[in-house]
Amino acid sequence: MSDTVIVKLTLDDLRSVLQQVGYRVEAVTDPVANLPYLRSATSGLAFDVRPGNRLADADDSFVDAAFTAVLQVQGELPLDLVNRWNATRRFARLQLSQQFLVLSLDVSVAGGVMPDHLRAHVEIWDRLVQELIAYLREELRELSAKSAATAPAAPQAPERESEVKATATTTIQ
Repeated sequence: MSDTVIVKLTLDDLRSVLQQVGYRVEAVTDPVANLPYLRSATSGLAFDVRPGNRLADADDSFVDAAFTAVLQVQGELPLDLVNRWNATRRFARLQLSQQFLVLSLDVSVAGGVMPDHLRAHVEIWDRLVQELIAYLREELRELSAKSAATAPAAPQAPERESEVKATATTTIQ
């Protein structure tokens, strides 16, 4: 990578960084806000990269972006599970909002950063997504075992790559 200090970003810049690491990336537009953003996936989980604070002197440049992955929760998910994740991980945060579980990571170039810094954030994101999938599988397996011990047995559908099953009543997709 070059030694050029990055002081602002565009969606094209972020797309290039993601593609250099091996991601397939598509540009999409939010149908409600009519704002462009990037969409990609890692470990079978789709995620978005949305621009943050725009620079006053340029209409397509910004100084930060948010990486977000949204999972739909069907059933009850204990808030303690989310809090344990946040207490044991840095850089990204997990939020439970109604029926959605959201993992987010903010990336900032304010003040200037080297290209390797930006690439490191993409690698951190990838690692956290992989850890989240493993964490949810383990935690929901334990939840399911506790539920099975107190309730009659119920058949479960087979687990898929993009789906984590806890019990017959809790599913995260």
